Amino acid sequence: MLGYEYLYRSARGRVAGVDRWPPARQDVASTSVLRTLYGGRPPAGTGLVFVNVTRAFLVGDLPLPPADDRLVLEVVESVPADAGSLAGLARLREDGYLVALDDWTATPAQRAMLPCADFVKVDCRDLDRLGTAGLREARSCGARLVAERVADEGLVARCTALRFDLLQGYALGRPALVTEDL
Repeated sequence: MLGYEYLYRSARGRVAGVDRWPPARQDVASTSVLRTLYGGRPPAGTGLVFVNVTRAFLVGDLPLPPADDRLVLEVVESVPADAGSLAGLARLREDGYLVALDDWTATPAQRAMLPCADFVKVDCRDLDRLGTAGLREARSCGARLVAERVADEGLVARCTALRFDLLQGYALGRPALVTEDL
């Protein structure tokens, strides 16, 4: 196991649809996840810790835990590639943070951020639309390619054949709830 993606969930553990929330509410969700994971001590285990972050974290409006060799800042697809975001990404990389681009669809913003990415995550539902050219572009700056939503053995085989570096999804394991009480 290389690592885990930690996502905000409702109090009952259900998917909260954070990616459809306004940025200020997404900030609260990401802050909650980071506080749960890094509030008192680093998270248990040795795997990578992927956490969705918004523009506010990139530009320094909201604090991040200290950089370590495990925390991966997963830049959500709604973050614009404005001067502040790009400068923030470069600064965070210089400070030792790892960066992932979430839900790669080769948008202009994602293309502008690609040189700062250590990981590029591709939703399996976008494989046909992206094609091999889109995957080649995602790899073009040296990032490791992560297949998301790998739901069954057929997708495991397909993503392996497409030379993804890492796989994420139900075919590999079901999610578990982590709470602040732990």
